[in-house]
Amino acid sequence: MASLLSRLLRRDPSRPMSCAEVGELLQEYLDDVLDDARAARLAAHLEECRRCGLEADTYRRIKQSLAERRGGHDAVPDNAIARLREFGEQLARGEHPHEH
Repeated sequence: MASLLSRLLRRDPSRPMSCAEVGELLQEYLDDVLDDARAARLAAHLEECRRCGLEADTYRRIKQSLAERRGGHDAVPDNAIARLREFGEQLARGEHPHEH
C-alpha cells in the first residue's frame, strides 16, 4: 500500500520533488532527456536545495570536462563514462561505492 501511495505522489506535478527523486533523475536532467514538466520541477528543487544543487553542479563540471577531453588525443575511454554514471547513481541511492 505504501508503495502505491508513493507512486501516486510522484505523479503529482504540483508537489515539489524530494532529494531522492532528484537523485534518480539527475543524470537524465543533465542529459536533457526529461520531459518539460519533470525538468521544471527538478530545476526548482535544485534552486532550493543546496546539497542537490552542488551535486548537479559537480556533475555538470565533470560532464563538461569529459566532453572537452573526448575530442582530443587524450580522449576518455567509453567505459569511464559508464563507470562515472554508475558511481553517481550509487551516491544518489545513498550507497557507498566500493573501491575496485
